[in-house]
Amino acid sequence: MAPENNTVEITLENAAEILQKDNSVKLAGIDVDGQLRGKLVSKKKFLSIIKEGFGFCSVIFGWDMHDMTYIKELKVSNKENGYRDIIAIPDLKSFRRIPWEDNIPFFLVSFFDPDTKEPVSACPRGLLKIQLEKYKTINVGAMAGAEYEFYQFKAPSTSSSDQTSSTAHFLQHNPPHTLPALTEGMFGYSLTRPVHNKDYFYDVFNTCEAFNCNIEGWHTESGPGVYEAALEFGEATKMADRASLFKYVVKSVATKYDITPCFMAKPKQGLPGNSGHMHISLVDRKGNNLLFRGEPDENARYPDIARLSDLGRHFLAGILEGLPDVMPLVAPTINSYKRLVENFWAPVTVSWGLEHRAASIRLIAPPTCKPGATRFEIRVPGADANPYYVMSAMLALGWRGIEKKLEIPCPPLGKGEEVGGETDMGIRLAKSLKEANDRFTRIGSIAREVFGDEFVDHFGGTREHEIRLWEEAVTDWEMKRYIETV
Repeated sequence: MAPENNTVEITLENAAEILQKDNSVKLAGIDVDGQLRGKLVSKKKFLSIIKEGFGFCSVIFGWDMHDMTYIKELKVSNKENGYRDIIAIPDLKSFRRIPWEDNIPFFLVSFFDPDTKEPVSACPRGLLKIQLEKYKTINVGAMAGAEYEFYQFKAPSTSSSDQTSSTAHFLQHNPPHTLPALTEGMFGYSLTRPVHNKDYFYDVFNTCEAFNCNIEGWHTESGPGVYEAALEFGEATKMADRASLFKYVVKSVATKYDITPCFMAKPKQGLPGNSGHMHISLVDRKGNNLLFRGEPDENARYPDIARLSDLGRHFLAGILEGLPDVMPLVAPTINSYKRLVENFWAPVTVSWGLEHRAASIRLIAPPTCKPGATRFEIRVPGADANPYYVMSAMLALGWRGIEKKLEIPCPPLGKGEEVGGETDMGIRLAKSLKEANDRFTRIGSIAREVFGDEFVDHFGGTREHEIRLWEEAVTDWEMKRYIETV
């Protein structure tokens, strides 16, 4: 059944035939935190709603990642509208079969307002589609790739037996540092370390292939139990789907091995965090790369952009100018900002440079790649970011740069220049979610300009909820520091 994921195109006309041997279908949408929210439906139900969609409780946009309703009532879903249903329409192009669940058919859905029939403002898939529609007006498409780093922990054994307990339950009664890593030590790009868990290592890779969530590169990264996956480059919408579903695959496969994958931006103090780098390029209808300049520009303002097209320069300028205003979309949690600190190979300023791996935006262009691979690597997001929102933010800002013909606002970083150092001319990015969200939601923000008030008010409200919960939390650090000293 596995080849069907890659070869069969399902349509309204052939759906019944393709699903003739199935009796149920799994459907899922994406919430603001990038989590899959879905259900199992009968095949009969699915075939009856395949075109017009079905009612799905809007509460998935009215509560947080732990199903706690937001402290602040938000427009999409609230008590006043009764957490009403919104319309969920299956995306037939997202058809897959889940190999670890007996090859059950799977589809992603997008959410629409039942009154206006427009995409729900907070729907991640809808938001990305809106950005891509802008580029279609000039016959331009977007390609993307994603890289995810993540820590992995062993599900701890209970004290009374050899049976494992849930990691969440363990952490209710034990400090996080006692959670055992999958492997110990710093072993980036090791060929021997995966052998310690080779069944799991290959199972993830092969299951991603079977689930049409293909991995191009798969290796250990520096850190205890850290792996990194580079997902297959492709059209932006499909790439966002794969990036979101990749976590679903890893978490599902890991369950069989009593392993807990961790996509937090910064799980361990004193160690590198988990990045979620996004690669983006622009193409014409024939797939030709539009960021590449055929002949080097000898009069370029900076040597770094000698091979970058005018379109690419405006796109880059738009991202650089707007990046500080969209930080909650690329660094969405309290923990995100523990990763974005100096001296940990994480970008902390509005910065860019040709092949500069510490800058916020790394320009990848000839001679270090072929012309068709010219692209931008967005290095600010962590593995905790919602890939649809990250891509939407970069495309929205890039489009603003193209429309306004913006000029690059700061010089590139040289190879020996440190991000945040004295020669870094870019402004410091937010140091906390509160600082980032205040800028994101302020009147006149670039975020409001490119996304509109409804989306900014909703997502900003969800971040206010996260901030409020953090402000009320009492941490282990506080107890250890103050219990006997004040």
